[in-house]
Amino acid sequence: MGEIVLIRHGQANSAARDEESYDRLSALGHRQAAWLGAHLRDAGERYDRVLMGSLRRHRETAGGLGDLGPAPETDPRLNEMDYFNLGKSLRAYRGVPMPEREEEFAAYLSHLLDAWHNAEIMGQETFSDFELRVTDILHEAAEPGRRVLCVTSGGVIGMIVRTLLGLDTEGLARIMLPILNSSVHRLLVTDHGTILAGFNAVPHLERPDRAHARTHY
Repeated sequence: MGEIVLIRHGQANSAARDEESYDRLSALGHRQAAWLGAHLRDAGERYDRVLMGSLRRHRETAGGLGDLGPAPETDPRLNEMDYFNLGKSLRAYRGVPMPEREEEFAAYLSHLLDAWHNAEIMGQETFSDFELRVTDILHEAAEPGRRVLCVTSGGVIGMIVRTLLGLDTEGLARIMLPILNSSVHRLLVTDHGTILAGFNAVPHLERPDRAHARTHY
């Protein structure tokens, strides 16, 4: 039996309104990554292969995790969906602005994913292309008898869960919403396929003095 461990990057620049500004870890994001790396090493976790997206926040998170196996390999298939350009397209097509308050984000994300799935809006890729590259890296990482660590983003994790559970776009939105920064998601690679075994765990943040570090954005 193999295992794929998905890790969402640490907190990035959540005040940003474009991808370039967003794509760097905050001071807290760096601490989240370091805490998680220490926790995984203390638990004896080692991996046969380590993959990361090519975005700066992926590289910084992987660097903060420290030595958990071989040097990380960069794979752009683990990069996040083109959220900011999709948001601009959604505003132009449906007149829906990006949310200003956190409580507005659930409805907004549902609108965005629905319009993207229906090909009403597009960023740098179609919904189908995003789904294809994510499922492609999922199948490649599913190596029987090997443990693979992937440092990625919430949209990629959501799409992987959608694929495994057969969710529609509303289900995808609901899966993406609670995903925490630096969270751990575990997939088991069995003779009968890859199955979801753990979702959105933050064991490195369960101490009371780290409650403030359980962030979504």
